[in-house]
Amino acid sequence: AAWWDLWRGKLSTMWLLVQGVLLASCLRAAAFPRGCYPSEEEGLKTFRCSNARLTEVPKDIPNDTNKLYLDSNRIPFLPRDAFRDLPLLLELDLSHNAIAAVESGAFRGLADHLRSLDLSSNRLVSLSKDVLSNMKAKVNLSNNPWLCDCRLQELIRAVDLTAGSSAGIVCDSAPQEEHVGKAFLQVIADTDFCNVYKKTTDIAMLVTMFGWFAMVISYLVYYVRQNQEDARRHLEYLKSLPSKQRHSEESSTISTVV
Repeated sequence: AAWWDLWRGKLSTMWLLVQGVLLASCLRAAAFPRGCYPSEEEGLKTFRCSNARLTEVPKDIPNDTNKLYLDSNRIPFLPRDAFRDLPLLLELDLSHNAIAAVESGAFRGLADHLRSLDLSSNRLVSLSKDVLSNMKAKVNLSNNPWLCDCRLQELIRAVDLTAGSSAGIVCDSAPQEEHVGKAFLQVIADTDFCNVYKKTTDIAMLVTMFGWFAMVISYLVYYVRQNQEDARRHLEYLKSLPSKQRHSEESSTISTVV
């Protein structure tokens, strides 16, 4: 009996421990968005939310996460400080979403340690280079409906593209129709969008300045001609007056002028 009581006590203790672990796991899982779960891959702490129908970046991502998968969701926008509480993040996959806008500062706090950033297969048309400034990560920007212009050119020059991804950065729209459908790196091999923009701006400024100059000259010519006409009429009026009155009018005019 003593032996059985001892084992029963141990079994009860083990069962309580198991229940505690299961309860803790359930509570932890309940804190995560539906479809998200933590795991460990190659010794790195991973948090997966692939195909979870997310419409925004989750708020309860473990802050010791090394690899974060938010791919194949419905996220349309990345706000400022979206990943600020992830100081150990090395890889971030945001591919196959609906991202059309990224606020400045969205990746703040990741520049020094992030190694990989995947923004491929989204709805990005234009993106400021400041959004990815000082980013050391390899960046994938392929398969987006890019507007090929100076802004994209500055962005491409500011980031380190993922190997093999550059061919997927294709002009969906461009100032010149001939560039549409072509790989952006192929286009900028012959076209400097920023230089073209600068020239266009300079020409616009010259045209504007010439327009103002022409308006000033036209006004001066009009003003001189108007004064000449007024002076001619006044002289004719003086000539039509009797001699004494004319001298008086001339004297009065001279006094007024003086």
